[in-house]
Amino acid sequence: MAGTAVPVATPQRITVLGAGSWGTTYAKVLADAGRDVTIWARRPEVAAEIRDRRTNEGYLPGVGLPERLTATTDPAEALASAEAVVLAVPSQSLRANLTEWRGLLPAGATLVSLAKGVELGTLKRMSEVISEIAGVPDGQVVVVSGPNLAREIAQAQPSAAVVACVDHERAVAVQRASFNRYFRPYTNTDVVGCELGGACKNVIALSCGMAAGLGLGTNTMATLITRGLAEMARLGAKLGADPLTFAGLAGVGDLVATCSSPLSRNRTFGERLGRGETLEQAQRAAGGQVAEGVMSCSSIRELAGAKGVDMPITDAMHRVCHEGVDPRAAGAELLGREQKHEWS
Repeated sequence: MAGTAVPVATPQRITVLGAGSWGTTYAKVLADAGRDVTIWARRPEVAAEIRDRRTNEGYLPGVGLPERLTATTDPAEALASAEAVVLAVPSQSLRANLTEWRGLLPAGATLVSLAKGVELGTLKRMSEVISEIAGVPDGQVVVVSGPNLAREIAQAQPSAAVVACVDHERAVAVQRASFNRYFRPYTNTDVVGCELGGACKNVIALSCGMAAGLGLGTNTMATLITRGLAEMARLGAKLGADPLTFAGLAGVGDLVATCSSPLSRNRTFGERLGRGETLEQAQRAAGGQVAEGVMSCSSIRELAGAKGVDMPITDAMHRVCHEGVDPRAAGAELLGREQKHEWS
């Protein structure tokens, strides 16, 4: 019958491209849900450790990995017969990586994005990058977002997430594939809102970390979180997102977790900046990795400017990270802005 949704089979053989903390954790979630999972790792020693010792100590120390999970450094081997492919690489390297892999992607496979960011230059969301490079329709791309601190989930602490896709049946299939005793996914068709929430919260977490580094307390944190939520909701409204999404797991849920926890890379990176470290010093302390929010603050700021949306915290984070503005001065500027109605 015309217009009737077509059920999508629950994927049983799933490949995760990326062996970092979140990629490995989500692979564990899938395996614990009864799926057969292969992780692609760039470094041979990481793949061997996952495959032979059932651990990934460099990213998840002390966490055992299930038997249904294996690993390889060969992308062709990893992708052979995959029914779903999870992209677990940083947002700003997604395009380059996917360009390498696109000829190996199985036809019709669901493509699942774990990346949270807005691409520099193009200002595209991650699902848009995936659709473009892989040459697939929007309904074949699924986004997973929410309060997903990798270590807690890897330790099987109760957590929830949002599985978003414009094709609701495909979202349901990924929901079924990842549901287990400790991980509860919900579905949503608002991909725009879920992706913006995931990208913007990294920037707000940077600001909360800076505030902590400056010795500021709970009132300041709550102010940054709620005003940060207002920023992302304004941008979402301009881009056609559902306002309810920002009140859910992919909005305020992810925002609170990332802004509050010492497990959040963006928050701890911001805290180092607030204590007076340079971007380079903070990067060295983070093992050479730059927090996603450091890059996303620039692309989100540019996107907001193009759409005429006021995002003062995001603008302040860009100026601290990329223009050398002192965090204390940026905070003073935020407090000194023109007074206004809360909802204007």
